[in-house]
Amino acid sequence: MMRSPIVTRLAPPEQSRMAGWYEDADLLDSFVAALPAGSNADIRTIAHAVLGQPALWFKALLSIRDGIVRCFGLRTTGDLRRSSEGGDRIDFFRVLSSHDDELILGEDDRHLDFRISLMVQRPIGGPDLVFATTAVRCHNRIGRIYLTAIAPFHRLVVRSHLRRAARAGFVPLDGSHDVPGDHRPPVR
Repeated sequence: MMRSPIVTRLAPPEQSRMAGWYEDADLLDSFVAALPAGSNADIRTIAHAVLGQPALWFKALLSIRDGIVRCFGLRTTGDLRRSSEGGDRIDFFRVLSSHDDELILGEDDRHLDFRISLMVQRPIGGPDLVFATTAVRCHNRIGRIYLTAIAPFHRLVVRSHLRRAARAGFVPLDGSHDVPGDHRPPVR
């Protein structure tokens, strides 16, 4: 039986290009998992492994969320996907900034703004690490109520997505976005 990868909650990395969001965030958390030894996965491949192929239970949660938030005038995941068709997205997350070691995704809305940083740290003498950091800033009461309602689910989802991607070696399960030199079959 394969051991489940360890996902740990840590302080958000100060090296992140998103660190300017930390101080005024209404929600700030960061989770980390180790990359497999010798992995040469680039940050975009890692991002697709973490965010690009959500589990069926998460899709069901999103469907429920979309039904509820539509009543309050918040954008659904479908609205987010359509808001910049042809733009750089991973699933419904808009890519705001891309670097060799970090991808920052997010959206700005009238109720809240959010950012997700996926960042790789490659320390000398230790395992390479993938950080998933989220920062949210609320603008009004609706944003704060929404954030309070989804925060426990958010933490569960981030841990689960990171663990699932780590179990697959941070390679997308469908084999898309192949990593050069990495020809392992997808883990199912």
